[in-house]
Amino acid sequence: MKTWNAKPEEIKRNWWVVDATNKTVGRMATEIAVKLRGKDKPQYTPHVDTGDFVIVINSDKVRFTGSQNKLNDKKYYTHSRFFGSLKETTAAELLEKDSTQIVSKAVEGMLPRTRLGRQQFKKLNVYTGGEHPHSAQKPESLSI
Repeated sequence: MKTWNAKPEEIKRNWWVVDATNKTVGRMATEIAVKLRGKDKPQYTPHVDTGDFVIVINSDKVRFTGSQNKLNDKKYYTHSRFFGSLKETTAAELLEKDSTQIVSKAVEGMLPRTRLGRQQFKKLNVYTGGEHPHSAQKPESLSI
């Protein structure tokens, strides 16, 4: 008996739309990461990208759980590897400035830190409003 492995040309990829209105960031990100990796499919193979494409709309209406002050307590850090270049931004500031980064960073943290993980992350599209330019792909709604 031989072991079956998925081949990239045999994979059928679906398109999914997630409406982030009043969804918790972390719980939504885990479901999206599973879809991007393809772990919900029976032909999942760890070293092959078997995942689907995911579109997230209304990322500016996402919410956080936990303490009442999480929007001010949660910090996002960036640096350029020069001394003194560390910058911190709170979740409230990032939600106001660019809310797509909140969802993107949450999903990216749940994907592998390899070439395959970077390839899977490119299949994520996040938009602030309710419109997206991927209607030609006929995406299905993903309920979370």
